Amino acid sequence: MTQKTFAFVVYPGLTVLDLVGPLQVINSHAAANPSIRVAVVGETLDTVGTDTPLRIAPSHTFDQVPDPSWVLVPGGGAPTLRALGDETLIGYLRAAATSAELMTSVCSGSLLLGQAGLLEGREATTHWAFLDTLRAFGAEPVRQRWADSGPVITAAGVSAGIDLALHLVERMSGTDAARLVQFAVEYDPQPPLGPLDWSLAPREQMQPFVDRTIGEGLADLPELREKLLAQR
Repeated sequence: MTQKTFAFVVYPGLTVLDLVGPLQVINSHAAANPSIRVAVVGETLDTVGTDTPLRIAPSHTFDQVPDPSWVLVPGGGAPTLRALGDETLIGYLRAAATSAELMTSVCSGSLLLGQAGLLEGREATTHWAFLDTLRAFGAEPVRQRWADSGPVITAAGVSAGIDLALHLVERMSGTDAARLVQFAVEYDPQPPLGPLDWSLAPREQMQPFVDRTIGEGLADLPELREKLLAQR
C-alpha cells in the first residue's frame, strides 16, 4: 500500500494547541485509514520548547520527509515571528509546497506560509489580533474560522485548528470520515460562556501585546518588523 504523509511542523516556542488539536484529529483519521502516515517534523530530532512547560520531540527531520502530501504549520507569539527568519524552516515549507496537495496553518502559522511566498493573492486568516498583518505577505485577510484557498488553507486562532482539521479530513476522505472522527474525539463544543460576541473583542487591550510581540519577535528583521507594524 502506498502511504501519503501528513507532516506537522514543529519549531521552538510554538503554541501547543495549534499543533496537538489538529494532530489528534488527523491521527484519529489515520488510525482508520492506513494509507495515511502522520509525522511530526522538525529541523532535528531534538525536543523543542513550546509556549507552555511542555516540550515536543519530532518523530522525523525535515530531510526524512521531503515531500509530504499535506503540511500543517502551527503558530505562536514572538517565537513564531522569529521563525520568519529561519531559512531552514521557511525553505522546507517552500520546497514542500511544490508537490504537497495541501499547505495549511493554524493561527499565526499563516505568517510562516506567507514568508514562504504561499499567500500572495490568496484569501487567508489567522488569529484575529494579527489579521491585518497578512497584508504584508500579499494576502487578503478574511475573518473566518478557516479560509480555504484551494491548495492553501489557513485557520484562525488556536482552537480553530480543530475545526480546520475536521475540514481537512472531509476534503481528504469525505463527510462520513470527518463525522466519524468528530465522534471519536467527541468534539461537541459547549463553552461555559457561550459563543464569542466579536463586537466585544478586546482590540484596544490586545494592541500593546501585538505590537510588543512583533517588536520582540522581529528584532533581528527590522525591515519585516516595520512592514508588519505598518499594517496595524
